[in-house]
Amino acid sequence: MFGLGTIINVGAILLGGIIGALFGKFLKESLQSSLVKATGICVMFIGISGALEKIMTVSDGKLTSGGTLMMICSMALGTLIGELIDIEGKIERFGEWLKKKTGNAKDNLFVEGFVSASITFCVGAMTVVGSINDGLFRDYSILLVKSLLDFIIVIVMTSSIGKGCIFSAIPVLILQGGFTLGAKLIEPYMTDMALNNLSLVGSILIFCVGLNLFRKNSVKVANMLPAIVIAVVWAFF
Repeated sequence: MFGLGTIINVGAILLGGIIGALFGKFLKESLQSSLVKATGICVMFIGISGALEKIMTVSDGKLTSGGTLMMICSMALGTLIGELIDIEGKIERFGEWLKKKTGNAKDNLFVEGFVSASITFCVGAMTVVGSINDGLFRDYSILLVKSLLDFIIVIVMTSSIGKGCIFSAIPVLILQGGFTLGAKLIEPYMTDMALNNLSLVGSILIFCVGLNLFRKNSVKVANMLPAIVIAVVWAFF
């Protein structure tokens, strides 16, 4: 079935989010705060491990590093573009609109949860590669693995920072569905180097999401999203 991987992924986020929301009702505020920090630490380590996997390589029995120039330039230029466009502000306004339309106007953490979960689930090589494979070959195995990971993470995130995380299923549906529909157009540009760059910069953004969970609103992660595009373009020069 065309797009089955994205459908499963969205379903996993919705189900995990509902479980997390129900579970969170039984937690005291102090426990929720501790769980947010614990989740932040876990997400940071996911980002760190993903970044180190792409930066560090073993050559002739020695550990070497690479990609730092690409990383610095992509992050710097991407953040500059994102700040000028104010991506974070636009996503937050959409989150505020969702909060009102879904009857969660009194939920102070709704927008934070929506933005944090959306970036966590949408940034990364698995999103792109999995969606392309689903569109070209009807192979949704990568998205199936991603769905399991997202299911576990959204349970924890929703139980700690609220129902806003559940609605991250919307950008996941739009982004992954878009990649699946445009798979034939995107595939030629997803070279090994482009995917490595995307994974490296994406992992750094995931780390920043974790940092925001641990230390509230430390970084405007959404304004860094153009760094992913620059990282992919970098592979062709």
